[in-house]
Amino acid sequence: MLDLAIIGGGPAGLTAGLYATRGGLENVTMFEKGMPGGQITQSSEIENYPGVTGEISGMDLMMPWPQQCQKFGLKHAMVEVDRVTHNGKFFTVHLADGTTEDAISVITCTGSTPKKAGFAGEDEFFGKGVSTCATCDGFFYKGKEVAVIGGGDTAIEEAFYLSKICKKVYLVHRRDTFRAAPNTVARLKNTANIELILNATPKEVLGDAMGVTGLRVTTQQGEITLNVPGVFTFVGNNVNNTVLKQENGAFLCEMTPWGEVVVDITMATSLKGLYAAGDMRISASKQVVCAAGDGATAALQAIAYVDSYKNH
Repeated sequence: MLDLAIIGGGPAGLTAGLYATRGGLENVTMFEKGMPGGQITQSSEIENYPGVTGEISGMDLMMPWPQQCQKFGLKHAMVEVDRVTHNGKFFTVHLADGTTEDAISVITCTGSTPKKAGFAGEDEFFGKGVSTCATCDGFFYKGKEVAVIGGGDTAIEEAFYLSKICKKVYLVHRRDTFRAAPNTVARLKNTANIELILNATPKEVLGDAMGVTGLRVTTQQGEITLNVPGVFTFVGNNVNNTVLKQENGAFLCEMTPWGEVVVDITMATSLKGLYAAGDMRISASKQVVCAAGDGATAALQAIAYVDSYKNH
């Protein structure tokens, strides 16, 4: 039986593996169907990870993490996990190849996936001018014009954030009303360098070998082109929570209505021995450094849980 099963090999999962093995757990396996690293490996440039100076890609940032973890004994099983169950005493990890692994404790770090806005070129230019994270990439457009796609709370918050960095922010929204609080909408309309483009949908992102050069938008008045080097999409996230879904349709632990895992400050879920870290948990900041911190916190708690389990 495993001391700890870690589901997911992004920054949260890798850090959990590092802390768990270095902290004394001897039988720890990280289940990740692909190469470890997570979503951040798709980013062309990272400059806000503490201690990393100069230009570095997400792939280069994450490259040494698996080697560091494996140095302390973390095992990597390159297989997909279908679901995790609990029999009242321990957990069972059900794998896509039909096999199972029992574990005393589990940390789930399967992240979330930004929803696509659906315009042409969105995939082609992702990480080359199309982004889903203003905090990550906004600084690259300091003093420039950018477009934000979306009309929810997150899109508005990110538009405010970008307005403090960028010369101008175009907010493209498919409706002419917002569901945000009235004072938030009033502030949005009164922010001088945010221009609202309402009843509009993005049609195509334009670009070349260097990256994005513009965004073509369909409006009620016709088609317009915004000459922007950066396009930020905020149309929601799909939480990758299927590993926690049981055969009866219920989830293994408490979830929010949006599918996020409810955890406390220690990353503990409502089921003892089960932890969630990174973008899949409630109120996640969706930053590499925060996911890593979550993973470390969850691992320290898992060590204590496993020690208690074995001594009873």
